[in-house]
Amino acid sequence: METMAAWEVAAPGPIATRPLRAVRRPVPVPAADELLVRVRACAVCRTDLHVAEGDLPPHRSPVIPGHQVVGEVTAHGDAVTGWAVGDRAGIAWLRHTDGTCVYCRRGQENLCPASRYTGWDADGGYAEYTVVPADYAYRLPDGYDDVHLAPLLCAGIIGYRALRRAELPAGGTLGIYGFGSSAHLTAQVALAQGATVYVMTRSAAARELGLSLGATWAGGADEQPPAPLDAAILFAPVGDLVPPALSALDRGGTLAVAGIHLSDIPVLNYERHLFQERQLRSVAANTRDDGREFLALAAAHPLSVTVTPYPLDRADDALADLAADRVEGAAVLIPRC
Repeated sequence: METMAAWEVAAPGPIATRPLRAVRRPVPVPAADELLVRVRACAVCRTDLHVAEGDLPPHRSPVIPGHQVVGEVTAHGDAVTGWAVGDRAGIAWLRHTDGTCVYCRRGQENLCPASRYTGWDADGGYAEYTVVPADYAYRLPDGYDDVHLAPLLCAGIIGYRALRRAELPAGGTLGIYGFGSSAHLTAQVALAQGATVYVMTRSAAARELGLSLGATWAGGADEQPPAPLDAAILFAPVGDLVPPALSALDRGGTLAVAGIHLSDIPVLNYERHLFQERQLRSVAANTRDDGREFLALAAAHPLSVTVTPYPLDRADDALADLAADRVEGAAVLIPRC
């Protein structure tokens, strides 16, 4: 049986203990409705870190992480139509919904109670091959190579949904808290829409990146921006940043929390943080329509994607570097196959 190189999480733990384990696995066989994809690039997401460290309770053990995959279709099941061997395909976080629940029927499939996710409920892209249901694979825009496309498949899509949830008015002022893979793409989308962008992050290098992409101002993670915010997005998984972000909002402003995991939020003061119709919103995954809309936007308005490439055999280093804020932009794993 043909085998492949992969990394799996069998026993979640602190990243310093190196919970990722290098293994050889059989190359997966696609089910009737699935594509078999040779992985060309897989971007590293903070959600992968949450899976590895156990912040997200294991849904499958062991599991191969990774849900920002660009690859080539090498085979598919008998029920698949519209895809051919040799096509370039994208694989993202959402990989299954039931299509029948009240949420799916009203266009909110991201809230489906039966939803399943790549790299959490099923093996993902920290490997040379992976499979995906064909209905959840994405057609990818031209104009980007595999490495620079990979971060668009979660960092880009989730950032796009977070920006929509933040309800930034036309020409408004957006505050971004944390400035990693997702934030540096979201900032460009907001700037293209005419927004003024302020960046708050603890990393000096990230502040420099934000300014180079067109942000008007960049400061420390809990600094007050120079003007009230019409909207804000919290990308850093740090609950302590929620009060300063809310207090930075103008009347009627909205703070969207983009991460799947957040440390505890301190006690809020109603008058200071929420009165005057300020809103605090979460972001739960994305719909496939979000993904299609964002990828169409990326095709029409090319984005500058900052990446730090790693060979697949250094996936544990990439995740450790992400945890320590040593990655500029997005870390991307590149198999040698």
